[in-house]
Amino acid sequence: MKKKIIISTLILTIFLLFLTVIIIENNEKKRKEKATIEVVLKDDLSTSFLEQKKVSDYITSINGKIVNDYEIDTTKLGTQDINFEFINNDGIKLNYDFQIEVKDTKSPLAFVNSTYYIKKGGSKNFYKSIFCGDDYDPNPKCYIEGEYDTKKVGTYPVKFIAEDSSGNRYTKDINIVVYNPSHSSGGGSSVNKKKTYFNDVYEKYKSNNTKIGIDVSKWQGEIDFDQLKEAGVEFIIIRVGWGYLGEYTIDENFKRNISEANRVGIPVGVYFYSYASSRNESIQDALWVVEQLKGYQVDLPIAFDWEDWGDFNDYNVSFYSLSEVARVFLDVVGLYGYDGMLYGSKNYLEKIWLDIGYDIWLAHYTNKTDYQGDYTFWQLCQDGRVSGIKGDVDINIWYLD
Repeated sequence: MKKKIIISTLILTIFLLFLTVIIIENNEKKRKEKATIEVVLKDDLSTSFLEQKKVSDYITSINGKIVNDYEIDTTKLGTQDINFEFINNDGIKLNYDFQIEVKDTKSPLAFVNSTYYIKKGGSKNFYKSIFCGDDYDPNPKCYIEGEYDTKKVGTYPVKFIAEDSSGNRYTKDINIVVYNPSHSSGGGSSVNKKKTYFNDVYEKYKSNNTKIGIDVSKWQGEIDFDQLKEAGVEFIIIRVGWGYLGEYTIDENFKRNISEANRVGIPVGVYFYSYASSRNESIQDALWVVEQLKGYQVDLPIAFDWEDWGDFNDYNVSFYSLSEVARVFLDVVGLYGYDGMLYGSKNYLEKIWLDIGYDIWLAHYTNKTDYQGDYTFWQLCQDGRVSGIKGDVDINIWYLD
């Protein structure tokens, strides 16, 4: 009998708890239904592709505080639903939603000269080799507006046009000059260009915040690393190889270069020359590089080096997707404990590469760079000379802070 009373009491308690929960939920529902919602949105509910926006950027006023003012994903064009929670001035948590539109507002980029010279009888489609890309569209349409005849000598004023899928256009007036090939040949004079010596670079740029080093590949031949060490080389970045369509080639001097650098105690970084155009290719590139580094000491970053700009139009990639290819490569090598960095020249870093959150290895051949972005390594010349290498070599500065 006592056992039955306990069970009955337990059932009654559970029922009362369940009933209490329902009452609370109903009361809360009624409170929310009666709650005051005063959210005033901005007139413009749009944003540009890849523009950084938060929920609060679209709100003029609100009678409360947003619970999670999150970053909005602007990597896809079109209408996007935005939903957020806020606690109003009466302490009630409420939901609110609205829509925004992500637009591509940037014109394509093209590297176009003012004048193009074409031999009589040459191709009319010369413009297809002009570099032409877009931040979003992997295949912007590039064409010539105006008439010109490559079979007839003359100067033809026309317009070069690049247009993306969103209707953004880049235009430039150019001249096409069709000429008769000349059979004359002129004599030229050879100029002995002054070389850049490692000792001079060391003296000019060495400080407590810098180290001076070089980068090498098979083109430097068989290097005397003992002489490099004696010359004061403080680090070396070595090409590990390159990959194209899933086929990989190791730099023929890589194993000797990295073994010798490890032997004499010169800190090592490596770079990989990539032709990847997709995330999957980039992942495979990174895994191949990691495999080649087994057994060697690598203290400096692994650099992603993509610079097949002459064939860029054939890759079917946007600036965004190419930057993602680089980011994925560096993410993967990071999973294996390596630091990563992106290699690029000043021009392409400023105009094409997006910020992917990794250190930059800047290539700018000058005495004083005017590149405004952050960079960790600076490749300042390609005509360097240093003891231990017979020919030219790239000289670099590593900024420690």
